[in-house]
Amino acid sequence: MPKIILIEPRPPNLHIFSQFYTPRLGCFILGALMRGCGWEAEVVIEEMENIDFETMRTADLVGISTITSTAPRAYAIADRLRSLGVKVMMGGPHVTFLTEEALAHADFVIRGEGEKAMLAFADAWKKGAGLENVPNLSYWRDEAIRHNPMQAQAEDLDAIPLPDLNLSKAFSRKIDGKVVIPVQTSRGCPYACSFCSVTGMFGHKYRFRSTASVMTELSRYDPRRHFIFFYDDNFAARAEHTKELLRAMIAARFKFQWSAQVRADVARDAELVKLMKKAGCHIVFIGFESVNPQSLKAMKKGQTVAEITRAVKVLRRKRIRIHGMFVYGFDEDDWRTVRRTVHFAKKARLASSQFMILTPFPGSDFYGKISAEQRIRFRDWNLYDAHHVVFEPTKLAPLDLQRAQIYSHKKFYSLATSLRKLINFKWLDIAIAHYARKLNRHWLKVNRTYLTVLSLLRPKRKYQHVIVDYREEANLDQVS
Repeated sequence: MPKIILIEPRPPNLHIFSQFYTPRLGCFILGALMRGCGWEAEVVIEEMENIDFETMRTADLVGISTITSTAPRAYAIADRLRSLGVKVMMGGPHVTFLTEEALAHADFVIRGEGEKAMLAFADAWKKGAGLENVPNLSYWRDEAIRHNPMQAQAEDLDAIPLPDLNLSKAFSRKIDGKVVIPVQTSRGCPYACSFCSVTGMFGHKYRFRSTASVMTELSRYDPRRHFIFFYDDNFAARAEHTKELLRAMIAARFKFQWSAQVRADVARDAELVKLMKKAGCHIVFIGFESVNPQSLKAMKKGQTVAEITRAVKVLRRKRIRIHGMFVYGFDEDDWRTVRRTVHFAKKARLASSQFMILTPFPGSDFYGKISAEQRIRFRDWNLYDAHHVVFEPTKLAPLDLQRAQIYSHKKFYSLATSLRKLINFKWLDIAIAHYARKLNRHWLKVNRTYLTVLSLLRPKRKYQHVIVDYREEANLDQVS
């Protein structure tokens, strides 16, 4: 029986979810698929366990899934494995868009979705045949790189195996005493946000699993021990389809608490929001992105500030917690945008917030734009985690953009805000704020050298003076 080990490399930097890391689903789906093809399969999530390279020697093939920020670690793992004589395959968004970079470290790269490619690869392996008919595959042959044609994306998501989380020995991270279980009900996104690479991986068309398939997966888990996180980029993409699933969950008397990613437009449908709450929705993650109308328009988000405001009111009225996600660094953003964003997040009484830095991920329109404009200042993929400035903004100096993020987290998670939440007995919010403050301090400490480099970086343009006392408000004494 051939053996495959699938690895998800450790993220390089701290972020607000470092303590609550939940693996992506790709390795678990492909592991289940390969088992069905007669392979022995194992998944290693490096954030949860160390890689045993001696064990890796026993594998016929090691697959490494990577996003942009984990690419350097993925390449280091791949280089070591190949030095041990192990064949390495890579997949994920980063290597899909920078395939030849990845093939400097790997034997094979699967571009885009991997299920059809892995089935064809397993069949070719079994027959001892060539790889010419494996779709989406890039590989070395005769000292040259070959790129096989891309195949149409899977239309029937029910035909894809359910992820087998038991393939990892260390899948046990908990929130509030429960193991977080990732579940995906759809793929694709029709929107064209300039900073996002999702459509490049999964296409512009929504594809959905059937309600019966999702219910079968949910029935594996125990509400007393598990918390469900729906991984969809937009869980409420089609309201009627989502309502069907929610009604099925309610009818089955599932007692899960769960969370999901949605857009602000979820608030347009009062019945949908009501069903979400009744079915056990605990918190939603919403990419508000900006409260600057010009930025929303420029990023092609397809939403307005009015929709954002309405979403907060509707969801809070139903007592659904909101984690708001905002991004700084668009060409229309200045320091006023930063202050207005923090003011909005606090006034909206969001349960938690992330203030991220616009990052040019390969595969996004934004990456192509600023690459052409020669505005990328750092190409160390370790820094591409939405927490480090790697490009030249238009209205804020790179250091000021970095300071804006630190300032925002400091203001939103201030002790004064926590005291107000203490009066209302919001213990979970207080715990998150304490963790966020601690993380902010630690981030400053471990990124001291990076911040110094930013302070020495000579901007290519003139910027307006930012009127803010950073020493007092952002605690950046070391970057004066």
